[in-house]
Amino acid sequence: MNYDVVVTCAVTGAGDTVGRHPGVPVTPEQIATAAIEAAKAGAAVAHIHVRNPETGKGSRDPALFREVVDRVRSSGTDVVINLTAGMGGDWAPSAEDPAMPGPGTDMIGPEERLAHVRDLLPEICSLDCGTLNFGNGNEIYISTPPYLRKMAKLTKDWGVKPELEVFELGHIRFAKQMIAEGLIAEPPIFQICLGIPWGADQTVDTMKAFKDDLPAGAVWAGFGISRMQMPMAAAAVAMGGNVRVGLEDNIYLDRGVLATNAQLVERVIGIIERMGARVLTPAEARTKLGLRGG
Repeated sequence: MNYDVVVTCAVTGAGDTVGRHPGVPVTPEQIATAAIEAAKAGAAVAHIHVRNPETGKGSRDPALFREVVDRVRSSGTDVVINLTAGMGGDWAPSAEDPAMPGPGTDMIGPEERLAHVRDLLPEICSLDCGTLNFGNGNEIYISTPPYLRKMAKLTKDWGVKPELEVFELGHIRFAKQMIAEGLIAEPPIFQICLGIPWGADQTVDTMKAFKDDLPAGAVWAGFGISRMQMPMAAAAVAMGGNVRVGLEDNIYLDRGVLATNAQLVERVIGIIERMGARVLTPAEARTKLGLRGG
């Protein structure tokens, strides 16, 4: 059981949720406002993607990240900023020649994936620890060992703590190898990502298997998607972990009731407190996560 819980709110993501929920943040102003509202509701960490303001699709434009981060930092609201570094790994084979990229491919190198992190120096950035099939389409997400080693080294040099996102047990295996090679500062932070098609399923047994395979001393959180968001949050706390909620992973507060990020934070805090635990402030989270200034 974890009695001192870090709550992360993933406020928008890059998935195809905009057409299903008019409240999903799209513009930099909306995304920054969502992060600030989540922090005021009790989240210690805001996990931030950006979207193309005209199309609503996920983007990796450094200028959009800068506007969001500047707005959050100038708001006077304390929150740990966690920027995604997961964009730029999408590969879809061409129908005419599968050896060549087709529509939907957005594949870049490790330095470019981290361009906004280098420029803005958030306290945390995500690091997706392996290649994965995402969904039922013909695309995959590619994150190779050389890319991951390079990204881990760069973030360590910059003093940015990587959040090691793991979707399969093999991702934990490679993350532990990077730790053994001295590429990850102590304590390592893991995010157990469950329910993403076709990563690991979102069950208590699966979460326990992941948790049991983590290295000693790791700080971890876990999440599920859609209707399993709150059950997986409760399971994570019961097993000693921290939690993540937010519109990136689930757009509903109750069946048929669309949520806001702040409402999801308030809901999970109610669960945490009824379990006898408390939610950490951003300052306390920095200490627990081993962030600079913590």
